[in-house]
Amino acid sequence: MSLTRARENITGWLMASPWLIGFLIFTLGPMIASVVLSLHEWDLILPPKWVGLYQFRKMLNDPLVYQSLKVTTIYAATSVPLYIVLGLAVALLLNQDIKPVGFWRTVYFLPSVVSGVAVALLWMWIFNGQFGVLNWLLRVLLDIKGPNWLVDERWALPALVIMSLWGVGGAVLINLAGLQGIPTGLYEAAEIDGANAGQRFWAITIPMMSPVLFFNLVNGMIAALQVFTGPYVMTNGGPNNATLFLMLYLYWNAFSYFRMGYGSALAWLLFFYILILTLLMLRSSSAWVYYEGSLRRR
Repeated sequence: MSLTRARENITGWLMASPWLIGFLIFTLGPMIASVVLSLHEWDLILPPKWVGLYQFRKMLNDPLVYQSLKVTTIYAATSVPLYIVLGLAVALLLNQDIKPVGFWRTVYFLPSVVSGVAVALLWMWIFNGQFGVLNWLLRVLLDIKGPNWLVDERWALPALVIMSLWGVGGAVLINLAGLQGIPTGLYEAAEIDGANAGQRFWAITIPMMSPVLFFNLVNGMIAALQVFTGPYVMTNGGPNNATLFLMLYLYWNAFSYFRMGYGSALAWLLFFYILILTLLMLRSSSAWVYYEGSLRRR
């Protein structure tokens, strides 16, 4: 290896070293530690006690594990599609020639950068059954008496799904970039051939936007499966465990009950759950995601 090549390699590693050090200390290190902890019982006071795979066997007989998985799955399966559809719909509106377009784009994006705790407190007020804004609007506009959203077992989880749409501005921004990357010539050619607006949408917009929609699907699903702040602040898992998310149950065991070993085992359960779903989504992408210039295998 020449001296110049060696210097380039050293420079490259030095440039990458901050990220590598951060990854080793804050990501890989805690992951290895959690694997070790999941094989022990540890209450942060007494020394860790080796128990092998006991924590994982314990999960099989824990009804709250199944309840938290159920709640987390229902939340992700409902909030993510709504997030994607609403994000695309708003992006389509903002992609029109409206004035002032910059103002409206800012209005829709700003909520997604607000602190999670502040958002949770705001929506607690909106969902309040006695003086909340949402129930007031239902009464004034539709003459409907709204439920006690966050204290009603039937409505607590739907309320959190509705709240999740507050951050749709992130998807809007990404979708808007994707829409502006579609060649206008495709629409012009389709219009000349007699295609109406609906046909142009399904035959051009959706296929060309499919990589962007897939990106939002994967990232939205991963984020939804790890939701924590809203349920923790607004319901703390209640009522009657109706909003007991897996992340919240993990937190309870690790930092409320000081069962660090069990909490670590739950963390790995969540990790493999996300991994399996992500692999399934990646596997399915070949059937519906279109990449311009690539040939689909038959």
